Amino acid sequence: VQLQASGGGLVEAGGSLRLSCAASGRTAGMGWFRQAPGTEREFVAAIHWSRGSTYYAEFVKGRFTISGDKAKNTVALQMNSLKPEDTADYFCAADLRGRILYYSSRDSSYDYWGQGTQVTVSS
Repeated sequence: VQLQASGGGLVEAGGSLRLSCAASGRTAGMGWFRQAPGTEREFVAAIHWSRGSTYYAEFVKGRFTISGDKAKNTVALQMNSLKPEDTADYFCAADLRGRILYYSSRDSSYDYWGQGTQVTVSS
């Protein structure tokens, strides 16, 4: 499975961006992680297709929304009220076995990773 992410860019604080990711094959769910320079990769959000369940990191609740199309294996991350601390490379990931249902925030729940798309939020 190959993943292609897009939609990153430069935005002012308080602004919005929408990230998109398409998987080349069937998945059980997809997620987004991010990594800022000098930090570890961290979980942002995930969606489990068959349950329709969504999961969010605390620091994005109320600001980010994950959505997607199960049939097309595409996922989007709508990011509103962006803050400078949201600046990072954002990665989409695919779960082929449904582990998102139990461990959505763990790297090990995902089988494939896309290249990062950079998001920069200026103050």
